[in-house]
Amino acid sequence: MKREQARQTRNRRIGIGGGIGAAALIIVLVIVFVVTGSGSTPAPVATKAEGVQTFTGLTQNHVTGTVDYPQVPPVGGNHAAVWLNCGVYDQPVPNENAVHDLEHGAVWVTYDASQVSGDQLTALRAALPTTYIVLSPYVGLPSPVVASAWGAQIQLTGVDDTRLADFLKTYWQSPDAPEPGAACTGGVTAPGLVS
Repeated sequence: MKREQARQTRNRRIGIGGGIGAAALIIVLVIVFVVTGSGSTPAPVATKAEGVQTFTGLTQNHVTGTVDYPQVPPVGGNHAAVWLNCGVYDQPVPNENAVHDLEHGAVWVTYDASQVSGDQLTALRAALPTTYIVLSPYVGLPSPVVASAWGAQIQLTGVDDTRLADFLKTYWQSPDAPEPGAACTGGVTAPGLVS
């Protein structure tokens, strides 16, 4: 009988200890969840650099062939069904594929190769993120450097124009793009891909 009582006492203690341990674990998990879940991730600071033009009502249809875009370079609209692999190109890229990148939240930085080359081009590359960016020369630009995102564009006076950083902060991987975060690789590679 003493052995039975000792076994029951031991089992009771084990049960109580296990219950207290489980309750303590639940309390710790609730505290961790509240502490880590209550703080919201700060939204990126949306700055609108002086001179940004915005465009609304852009269509998003997949088409074949060339598209006559009203902006130079284009900022959205009908585009190729396959996106351009993001990266640095030393030759002009197809508008229709690059516009598909803009739909995915990429920024397309174009430059006038007759005005931007050598060290300036190296500095421009260094100022850009390594993903969700297309950098390419573009014939007929209205300024030495133009940065374009879906529905937004800024004409820059050159590589050292500080408004590029503000534009990237606002529009690079923007949740306002039609398909933010969709792939920027695994598409087509245009001639002239450098990296």
